[in-house]
Amino acid sequence: MKKSTIWILGVVMGLSFLGLLYLQVSYIEEMVKMRKEQFDESVKRSLYAASHNLELNETARYLESDIANTERSALNAQANLSQEVRSSNGVVRIHQSYTASSEGGKVQTLFQLKTFVMNPSSLPKAVISKKHGKKTIPQTAQEMLETLKNRYVYKKGLLDEVVMDILYEASDKPLEERINFKLLDSDLKSELYNNGIEIPYHFTVSTNEGREVYRCPDFEEKGKENTFSQILFRNDPPSKMGMLKVHFPTMDDYIFNSVRFMIPSLIFTFILLVTFIFTIYLIFRQKKLTEIKNDFINNMTHEFKTPISTISLAAQMLKDPAVGKSPQMFQHISGVINDETKRLRFQVEKVLQMSMFERQKATLKRKEINVNELIAGVINTFTLKVEKYNGKITSDLSAVDPMIFVDEMHFTNVIFNLMDNAVKYKRPEEDLLLNIRTWNENGKLYISIQDNGIGIKKEDLKKIFDKFYRVHTGNLHDVKGFGLGLAYVKKIILDHKGTIRAESELGVGTKFIIVLPLLKN
Repeated sequence: MKKSTIWILGVVMGLSFLGLLYLQVSYIEEMVKMRKEQFDESVKRSLYAASHNLELNETARYLESDIANTERSALNAQANLSQEVRSSNGVVRIHQSYTASSEGGKVQTLFQLKTFVMNPSSLPKAVISKKHGKKTIPQTAQEMLETLKNRYVYKKGLLDEVVMDILYEASDKPLEERINFKLLDSDLKSELYNNGIEIPYHFTVSTNEGREVYRCPDFEEKGKENTFSQILFRNDPPSKMGMLKVHFPTMDDYIFNSVRFMIPSLIFTFILLVTFIFTIYLIFRQKKLTEIKNDFINNMTHEFKTPISTISLAAQMLKDPAVGKSPQMFQHISGVINDETKRLRFQVEKVLQMSMFERQKATLKRKEINVNELIAGVINTFTLKVEKYNGKITSDLSAVDPMIFVDEMHFTNVIFNLMDNAVKYKRPEEDLLLNIRTWNENGKLYISIQDNGIGIKKEDLKKIFDKFYRVHTGNLHDVKGFGLGLAYVKKIILDHKGTIRAESELGVGTKFIIVLPLLKN
């Protein structure tokens, strides 16, 4: 699958997951908002009902007190009044009653006027009472109805007077004397329960001017930022009104609990998103490793051909009779063959670098090495390859104390890699110039390898030591390699307690500087 296709699928799937997360978060926010509105409405209904009950309770107390003091004896005497009127067709019973009682703090007032017609078969023979005088039975009944009506009007007038007394006398009293706070708390709890709210609450009662007259015993400030208010005695003059304020310490938890069933869904979606991102990362990493493997398979022959071609060239030179007549030339060519054989062995070691990076450690066989001699041997071996490109190697091995404690094979491979990079990234229009120096400074050994190649951009300079990273250089992007060379170099130098840095200018060249501790240190 192409990289661009993977990117498109990844973006589409990623946007889908993000859209799903957004919808879930929006749904939760909407549910919280709706639940908050329902809660607010329920609390307002409860406070209004409690306020109304408070007014009813106050009216009941004053009505009961007034009746008890002024009219109770009369009401008891006239509680029941009944008359019987007999006629030839039956008995007419006229019943008038007025009762006043207080049950549970509420006053019930009842006026009844009833007429019953009885079956004459169930009564004795009709007898006309003498007390009616000359009046007929209907006239007597009419007179009694008028009497009852007059009494009803009279009693209604008494009640109106009581109500007027309540209106004036109650509003003149202080707010704390008008309210039974225990009863208010009970009504408030009952109304909240009836509206489905069963969480702790705290309340205060204050005057319309803001003076607090009561605070519940277990009052606490938590949750006070969300306070609900209700006017008490709202039909009284403004100066006589009260204010009931209620807040719920656990309101946020109560509202959150109503939507918490959505949280697992949100978490699972987020886990799926993270898993998807990690899967895409693994796909790209696997694709990169596959490309590296393909590069390795395609370029391994090329990597081995360099020392093989050098050995082949040296072998052909040995066939030249002139070489046999010159012991010095023969010795030089023999040394090249020997060095290139080592170089071939180093290339085999290079194949094992991948497994070394997977293990994250390398086995070092350290010994005392004269770095000047080691670099001189590498230069001698590398000269043929440089001269093949009309290049030239210069050296200034002036380190006074060249002794270091390193693994000879790995350190030699480090020098080879840096010099080989100089050949790979030479400028086509320029002859290669390669300069190697050694010197001592601040009790350490310095090695520099400088070329006049294409150079490295500043943004790439800090990444060149990363594993699998390869600098893209236009037409030279096809330069063979695994992207492990400089990462390997840095790892080996760090394992030897040293440091390496690169200095480069695009179009001018690159310089690598290695700093190592001396053997005596």
